[in-house]
Amino acid sequence: MKLLASLTSPYARKIRILLAEKNIPFELVVDSPWETATRVPEVNPLGKVPALVLDSGEVFFDSPVIAGYIETLGVGPAMLPAGGIERVRVRQSEALADGILDAAVTAYLEGRRPEAQQSPLNLDRQYDKIQRSLAELEKRLADRQWLDGDTLQLGDITVGVALGYLDLRLGYLDWRSGHPVLSAFAERLFARPSFAATVPPAG
Repeated sequence: MKLLASLTSPYARKIRILLAEKNIPFELVVDSPWETATRVPEVNPLGKVPALVLDSGEVFFDSPVIAGYIETLGVGPAMLPAGGIERVRVRQSEALADGILDAAVTAYLEGRRPEAQQSPLNLDRQYDKIQRSLAELEKRLADRQWLDGDTLQLGDITVGVALGYLDLRLGYLDWRSGHPVLSAFAERLFARPSFAATVPPAG
């Protein structure tokens, strides 16, 4: 199978880490939807990465959907509980981290517009979402090693990716300040081979 991904896309990085943790072989096809010659819209009508193309030709897109498909392959370690409220909790942690990413990407793109065209109100809204979510994660991790359960789960991976993206694009927010538990959690994740091998290029 092939994974279409930009090397700086945090959503694609989440899937790359998930595949690495499970040691599932795949072909990485580097393609940015921002490039004029991109082929991403040919496989994903939304024109976004990641997109997973199976050997059969079937395509899955949107990182939560791709992650869900990968879990159906039955390759350990499991990154989602089999079902019940435990699975819902992990997916909520994933959604919280994806929300941080959505806000961070929006803020980054807003900040790249000419200063006269930027919306301070929109930037503040995105920063508020990020800060509230970081506070929630700090609280959830206060007395545990992982967000949900006793092992690394999809929610943990997604949080690590979100924190790494804040370092990459919004370093001026200094998210570690006031979040010592979350900072230590991030460093443990960043030390994992799957995270170290997928660090996005600067710039």
